[in-house]
Amino acid sequence: MRRSPAPRALTVGLAGATAGLLVLTACSGGGEAVDLDGGASGAAGGGEATGPVLRAAIAGEPDQLDPQSTSSYFSFEVLENVFDTLVEPDENLEMQPALAESWETSEDGLTWTFTLREGVTFHDGSEFTAEDVVYSYDRIVDEELSNAWKFGSVTDVVATDDSTVTITVSAPTPNLLSSLGGFKGLAIVEQANVESGDITTKPVGTGPFELTDYTPGDSIDLVANPDYWGGAPEIGGIHYTFVSEGSTAIAALQNDEIDWTDSIPAQQLESLEGAEGVEVGVTPSNDYWYLALNEAKEPWGTVEARQAIAYAIDRESILQAVSYGTAQENQLAIPEDSVWYTDYSTYSYDEARARDLLAQAGVTGPVTMDFLATSDYPETVTAAQIIASNLEPLGITVNIRTVDFATWLDEQNSGNFDLLMMGWLGNIDPDDFYYSQHHSQGGSNAQGYANPEVDRLLDAARTETDEAARKDLYAQAATTIADEASYIYLYNPSVIQAWSTDLEGYTARSDRAIRFRDVTLAQR
Repeated sequence: MRRSPAPRALTVGLAGATAGLLVLTACSGGGEAVDLDGGASGAAGGGEATGPVLRAAIAGEPDQLDPQSTSSYFSFEVLENVFDTLVEPDENLEMQPALAESWETSEDGLTWTFTLREGVTFHDGSEFTAEDVVYSYDRIVDEELSNAWKFGSVTDVVATDDSTVTITVSAPTPNLLSSLGGFKGLAIVEQANVESGDITTKPVGTGPFELTDYTPGDSIDLVANPDYWGGAPEIGGIHYTFVSEGSTAIAALQNDEIDWTDSIPAQQLESLEGAEGVEVGVTPSNDYWYLALNEAKEPWGTVEARQAIAYAIDRESILQAVSYGTAQENQLAIPEDSVWYTDYSTYSYDEARARDLLAQAGVTGPVTMDFLATSDYPETVTAAQIIASNLEPLGITVNIRTVDFATWLDEQNSGNFDLLMMGWLGNIDPDDFYYSQHHSQGGSNAQGYANPEVDRLLDAARTETDEAARKDLYAQAATTIADEASYIYLYNPSVIQAWSTDLEGYTARSDRAIRFRDVTLAQR
């Protein structure tokens, strides 16, 4: 594995969960029993995929379907069911075998040996081997894809034989398993699928479902993989539609036009609870939402100016407006129910303090601020309106620029913003919450934050094997990050999903992994 330079700031990792503005499409596909194997299915093993089709309405359209290149949560809602990683988190976020059936670590912690499952095939029938793992990881690093930072300590990945992969690290890496399997951005891909360019719209994985049709702006269809190593799914496939309007998705669920959705505005949650034929899943998440000021633009390169904004915003109003009581206010990233949580409550809504800090930063006249929001995440627009009202008395005029998420990503990566709001989704290890976002060489440090002491703490925490010592390192780093307002943290949201009572075996997960491989659906 060739070690690459620090990855460029491509995305917000799993933060941005969206792409493309989305129109409601007909919720076709039904829940009736159908045979999806006739011609369209690529079930290479020759098995037949039959059973009811699950109709899922997701809140936005994927930007693409290459798991290693996308950062869109809408993409991962689909790709979770198409691809596999070496290991994967269970419902308690503990890492379990997946494509690797077992692993062992050397006494010095520098060599990890993974034994792969035998007999696994890609959807096109080609055999999965250790070389596919090597190719996948080399691609992420060599092409400097958005998750290259997860390989920061990896010095080599070698296929010892067809069913064995050895990963060498430069220092003990306690979070290696969560880095490799925390989400499908580290999925194992097929080289031919990548080199043909088909992976962005016709991905080939090893997962429980195979993509058979993608109509941009309309729908995506998956068929069950009867030869899946974990056992063939009981449903015949999944029909995804893109429904950005929550009231439309809710009506479709209640009218038995779809079986599952996550397009649920928090303010409409109460209307769903207790509804006949509907089950609602609300669970605390490991996600967080934040504001980021562009430190390359004056006066936001000054700590005091950023702190002023942190004191000027009314978090309680933002929280109520965007979550209707379903989220938990937090001035750091990691939620309160995590073992890695650090108590921090420095900031309060204090206009006088904000005004004083602006003066310390040398801000004496009116300031115009470009706030980058996205129409694909309405909460960013709602919050922007509240923040604009909060900042107006300070002489700061906020111009809210609302774009689709694909444009939002481009503008963020180009540094074309003063202030933005977004969330990071699917975090597991504390490294996921802080390194890429706040290390000076972090791949998603779009705000341009750099503090040598924070770099030292984050680097040290990555290799610390004593959990108590590791927690202390992250607590120090997180406190400094918040003190200097690299991010202005807002809240930890809840996962809110709803599905038909005809759908059994589904659980709303704190990491937002949408897994349909073990569900059953009543015949219609």
